[in-house]
Amino acid sequence: MVKVRRDSAVRSTGVLIVYGVNEEGQREPLDLLLADSENEVSWDTLFKSLKARGLNDVELVVSDDHTGLVNAVHKQFQGVRWQRCQTHFMRNILGHCPRHLKKTIASDLKLVFQAENQETALKLASDLIEKYEKNAKAAMECLERGLDDGLAVLALPVRYRRRLRTTNLAERMNEEIRRRERVIRIFPNEQAAERLIGAILVELYEEWQTNMRYLDMNEFWEWRKEQDLIKAQSNIMTMNN
Repeated sequence: MVKVRRDSAVRSTGVLIVYGVNEEGQREPLDLLLADSENEVSWDTLFKSLKARGLNDVELVVSDDHTGLVNAVHKQFQGVRWQRCQTHFMRNILGHCPRHLKKTIASDLKLVFQAENQETALKLASDLIEKYEKNAKAAMECLERGLDDGLAVLALPVRYRRRLRTTNLAERMNEEIRRRERVIRIFPNEQAAERLIGAILVELYEEWQTNMRYLDMNEFWEWRKEQDLIKAQSNIMTMNN
């Protein structure tokens, strides 16, 4: 949120930014939108704009559990995997824990999120829920509700999971924007806010293009070929049946 002077008043204004990793493995700021609120309509507008500019074939979307954002993701990118940020998810779970159990449950949750595959993660989560369902019921209900979305990244090859399991990329960049925005405090209008934030994103883009690739995508594209082949074979079997 930034403060913008509008209609003779200072108003809090949402700043929606989408970052991505392209097919070469480079990070990119993809789009920016200033909106009255960070609701589903605003995110829907932003995603429509990205699609109109040519964004397609999205493999994974990573975000926190913001209802409007998540609804817009599933509406505009049907069938995409949505990864609930594990850092935010863990905070949500621990926020429901009795204080004396937080440290122990946090350690057990890390084992769930760091499991080598979904089957192992689900087994560890099931054991955790059974262990604490009486003494930390609300926390275990929170875990159970969000578990599948919190483990979506396990469908990807191992080397990509660490960087794609949280919103750390966006959080770091947003903190840089907040650092510079604090100097101004109040923007005279929305155009001024867009110019400053847009200039920061341009700087980031240029910096990222000269850095090493964020992800080596070779293994990813091999994995995608295997997934496409499995889907094709499944379709053939379904048609034959």
